[in-house]
Amino acid sequence: MYVLGVWDGHDAGAALIRDGEILFAANEERFTKRKLEVGFPQHSIRAALEYAKIKPTDVEHVSFTTVEFTKTLERMFPYMRENYYNFRRRKMLKPRFENFRHNLKYSLTSIGILPLCKEISSSIIRKELDHMGFKDYELHVVEHHTAHAATAAFTSQFDKGLIITTDGLGDGLSATVSTLENGKLIRHISVGARDSLGIFFEQATNIIGMREMEDEGKLMAMADYSYPFEFDDNVLKGFYSAVGTVVKAKYGPLRQFEMLQRIAWKTPREQFAYFVQQLFSNIIGKLVSNSMDRFGMYDVALAGGVFSNVKANMLIRRLNALKHWHVFPHMGDGGIALGAALYTNYELTGKSKYAMTAYLGPSYGDNVTEDILKRDRSLIAQRESPAEHASHAAELISKGNYVFWFQDRMEFGPRALGNRSILAPSESEEVKERLNLYVKKREWFQPFAPSMLEGEADRMLEYDDRGVSKYMTMAYMVKEDARKMTKSTMHVDGSARPHMVGSENALYRDMLGAIKRQSGYGVVLNTSFNIHGLPIVMNPHDAIETLKKTKTKYMFINGFFVTNRAGI
Repeated sequence: MYVLGVWDGHDAGAALIRDGEILFAANEERFTKRKLEVGFPQHSIRAALEYAKIKPTDVEHVSFTTVEFTKTLERMFPYMRENYYNFRRRKMLKPRFENFRHNLKYSLTSIGILPLCKEISSSIIRKELDHMGFKDYELHVVEHHTAHAATAAFTSQFDKGLIITTDGLGDGLSATVSTLENGKLIRHISVGARDSLGIFFEQATNIIGMREMEDEGKLMAMADYSYPFEFDDNVLKGFYSAVGTVVKAKYGPLRQFEMLQRIAWKTPREQFAYFVQQLFSNIIGKLVSNSMDRFGMYDVALAGGVFSNVKANMLIRRLNALKHWHVFPHMGDGGIALGAALYTNYELTGKSKYAMTAYLGPSYGDNVTEDILKRDRSLIAQRESPAEHASHAAELISKGNYVFWFQDRMEFGPRALGNRSILAPSESEEVKERLNLYVKKREWFQPFAPSMLEGEADRMLEYDDRGVSKYMTMAYMVKEDARKMTKSTMHVDGSARPHMVGSENALYRDMLGAIKRQSGYGVVLNTSFNIHGLPIVMNPHDAIETLKKTKTKYMFINGFFVTNRAGI
C-alpha cells in the first residue's frame, strides 16, 4: 500500500510511504530553485513516484494537511499566496502600508478552520491530483499540529513519551501536548493562535530587519552578542506566562507587534535579540517541564518550527527531569507532508514507529554525473574509488582548503548532513572567512556547524547520550581543550550545533576517519551546499553551476574528483 503525503504551503513538499516504510521525501524548493517554495508540489510528487518506479494510479491513499481559512483562501486565489511570498522574502520594493499588511496577516491567520474550508480545500487538492493522473484514491485531511505530532512521535523510537509541537500557527493552533503510549497518539492540550510563541519570535525577527519565517536563526545567533541580563531585568518578561501547561500571551498579535516595535526602536539590536531569545527559551522550557510533571512522562519528542531554535532545545535538554529527547529533523512546516502521510498510515494500519534516516531525496548515478561532467571543458574530472575519495578529500581539507561534497541521496530537511555539503577545516578561521566572502555570503555573526564522528562527542563536547544528535537539532557547549580545534564551527559563546556521524553514512564517516588520522580530531566544518538565499543543491547540474559561480576549485561528486580550471 502506498500513502502519499502532500503539503502546498510554506516550504511545500511531498513524501511517500510504502507498507510502513518511509520511501521518499523532498521539498519543492529544490526543484524550482525558489527557497521555501509555496504552492502545489507537483515536482516533489513526480520525483517520489519516479523513485518508487510507480504510476499515479498505483497510489491508494493521498493525505494533505491544513485547511484553515487563510490556507483555503490561498488555494482558491493562488496570486495571494505568490504576492505574500514575494512580500515576505522581500523580492519587491518595500510596499506602502507595510504594517497594515502584517496586521491583516495576523488577523486572518488567527481565524482557524471555518465551515466549508475542509470541503473547498479538498476539492482544490483533488483537482490538482486528478490533473497529474491520480485515480481511484482516497483523499485524507490531517490537522496541522497532528501532522507535526506524527513526525515527532512516530520517528522517536519511544514506546511511551510526551509529544510537544510548537510553531507560528496552523489550523488555529500554535502548540499542542500529546502522549504516545501503547501505540496510541492522544492530544491533551492545545494552545490557540493568540498565544503563539512562534508568532512572537517571527514578529521580532521582522522588526530587526530580517525575513520572517526564514531568518529566525539569525536572531537566535545575534542574541549571543549582547551583554547578558538576568530574566528579572528583561523588559519583555511580562509578554508571556506559563502556569502549569497553560501558555498565555499578555497581548494579542496586533498589539504585541506594536509593543515590540516601540521597544526595539530604543534598544540595540543585539540586546533586543537577547531579550526575545531569553523570554522565548524560558517559556518553552516551562511548557516542557510542566508537561513532564503533569503527565509523568520524561521521554520527550518535539516538532514544529519553534524547535529549530537549538538554544531553546539546549535549555530543554538540561532539564533535570528529562530522560530522553528527540527533535524531528525537518521540524518546520516543510516536514508536514511526511507527517500527513505518517498519520494517515497510522489511522489505516496502526503503525506508530518508523526507522528514520535523513537521506530520503533523489540520487543521481555515476553515469549521469559523468555525462554532465564530460560536456563541460572548464572542469577536470577524475574517477576515484570510495577509499580514494575519502582520503583525498581529507587531505585537501587538512591542508586548509574547502571542498564541495555531493554524494548519493539528497537530505530531507534544512540541514546538509554529508551528502550535499561544503566542508572545511574545523580550526581555520581564515578558511571560514573565505567561505563567507566567496560562497555563502552570510551575515558575519552566523556560526557554522561541525560534523564529527560519534566517538568524538564525549571528547569534544559537554555531551550526554540521551538523544539522537545526527541532525544538527541540538546545541552543546564545546569543552575548553577542544575549542582551538573547533573554532571555525563554534559560536561566540562556545556552543556548537553538531552533526554526529556513524554507520548511516559510510563514505562520510570514512572521510572523517581520514581527517582524524591526519589532524588528531575527527571533525570538519560542514555547511549546506548552496549560496545564501538559494536552496541546497539537488542534482549534479546544480552542483556544477554553484562550483563555477563561486569559483570554487575542488569538488567530490559521486565518485569523481573535479577541479575547476577557473577556481581560486
